[in-house]
Amino acid sequence: MEERIYTIPLRDVINRSVRNKRAPRAIRKIRQFLKRHMKAEIVKIDSELNEKIWERGIQKPPARVRVKAVKEGNVVIATLAE
Repeated sequence: MEERIYTIPLRDVINRSVRNKRAPRAIRKIRQFLKRHMKAEIVKIDSELNEKIWERGIQKPPARVRVKAVKEGNVVIATLAE
């Protein structure tokens, strides 16, 4: 079991996206980031992290988010870091 904490920048998603697609693209960016850095096939996002991204609606996701990633086998579970 491997555990890491990352600060994932989402500002490029915010700046390059159409307003009504920002939150879904931020979720996609988190998945891509964790696949690359944790070298895993499957990334599962915790409901708390999902709610944090969607907290201010589809148009205004946070500019960065701190994530705790736990890898077990080939699966990474991403939760909101405290």
